[in-house]
Amino acid sequence: MQNETENNPYYSRTDKEKLNVSNDEWRKILSPDLYAIAREAATERPFTGKYNEFDELGEYYCAVCGNHLFRSNSKFSSSCGWPSFFEADKSGVSYNRDSSHGMERIEVVCKRCNSHLGHVFNDGPPPTGTRYCMNSVSLEFVPDSEK
Repeated sequence: MQNETENNPYYSRTDKEKLNVSNDEWRKILSPDLYAIAREAATERPFTGKYNEFDELGEYYCAVCGNHLFRSNSKFSSSCGWPSFFEADKSGVSYNRDSSHGMERIEVVCKRCNSHLGHVFNDGPPPTGTRYCMNSVSLEFVPDSEK
């Protein structure tokens, strides 16, 4: 991920100011995989993401802009094929109605850069009952040992 963020002037783990960057500009900065998922709402294939079966302590950030999204203690094994969390950083994400593919879903996007992260469902574990089903490509993990 370091290589990806080096060429991204908008990436910051501390700046919370909302970004207004065109997709043309993002296309120049992001890798093709990250651009397709984050900016065009594509989905990585199930069970292929690097964080699907991943269990380390740390923080998850938006791979596009560095905004904080999740703490690892809210991650759980859902067996759905994508990393799942029962709670998001409320200041890190926002939601959109998604009626694509003949389904009604709630899309989760980064609150800072408006990049697609995944979807949220009401079939998660306690204490929230929600399941944030995220694309690994849209996430950057920073272990506690590096903070």
